Amino acid sequence: MALERTSSPSFLSDFQSALRRRPAVAMVAGAAALLAATALVNRYFARKAERENPPQGRFIDIDGVRLHYMERGSGRPLVLFHGNGSMIQDFQSSGLIDLAAKDYRVVAFDRPGFGHSSRPRSIVWGPDEQADLFQKALERLGIRGAIVLGHSWAASVAIALAIRHPSFVEALVLASGYYFPNPRVDLATPSVPAVPGLGDIVSNTISPLVARLMWPGLMRKIFGPQSVPEKFAGFPVEMAVRPSQLRASAEEAAMMVPIALAASKTYSELTVPTVIIAGEDDRLIEFEQSARLRDKVEQSRLRRIAGAGHMIQQSATSDLMAAIEEAASMSAKGERDPAHVDR
Repeated sequence: MALERTSSPSFLSDFQSALRRRPAVAMVAGAAALLAATALVNRYFARKAERENPPQGRFIDIDGVRLHYMERGSGRPLVLFHGNGSMIQDFQSSGLIDLAAKDYRVVAFDRPGFGHSSRPRSIVWGPDEQADLFQKALERLGIRGAIVLGHSWAASVAIALAIRHPSFVEALVLASGYYFPNPRVDLATPSVPAVPGLGDIVSNTISPLVARLMWPGLMRKIFGPQSVPEKFAGFPVEMAVRPSQLRASAEEAAMMVPIALAASKTYSELTVPTVIIAGEDDRLIEFEQSARLRDKVEQSRLRRIAGAGHMIQQSATSDLMAAIEEAASMSAKGERDPAHVDR
């Protein structure tokens, strides 16, 4: 006896019919599909950026963190910490590494989550945690008594290293730092990718697209009132807008004000010669932050760079190099209570 063949609507037809009956479900499904596709595209571009910008330095593993660092030159050790959202290529493209390597043993790190360094999610990477990590890295590299330069957000890391591990820091150069808490409504949006759960979705889908669109305007702000120098073209933008790096940047943006609040109570503990340098026309962090720090740190000098903005390592490289030389000179002379100098 022949079996009767029965026809039934296909699964696809049933699905389409269900979506027509429930438009809200259709919208959610469409949005989810779009986000998934966007995440795949962002992952592709992130991997492409890493292939096109391979590590130029070496790696060192410290407590589960794979730190990427670049070393140049010989002589007194000079350690460079880049700001939030940046990486070694900032100092490299500025020419500071090559300039300093003529007289110093320069070691520049990709901080956790930036460049080619990892950033384990099990730790909140505040300045203290990063300072402890870098102390172990410097010890492994045989470095003590270094001149330590921290730019922007990393100025807090340099300060924490000097306070928590003073034998590793001979002098400080603090460039364009944020030292005292004040209202920063501009940090609300950049901090969104740091929100647990939501942050993972945003940083893997929307944030890279928005970051690419906003990049030119952001550069005008952080370099202003000066124009973006041609040498900055060597900075790998696609590395900076990877989902992983955007999340790390968001975490540091979210910590910015509370870190300044806590750190502002510790500045009297700084006991090493310190040169504070900042652009007079910084549009990201007002110059008054640096002037206030000068008044809090006894062994400090202030360099005011007229007409410069936030990115003084790029737009005022020779001035920053002079600040390094000044810090080295103060330390070599054993200067422990220099007069405050405002230049």
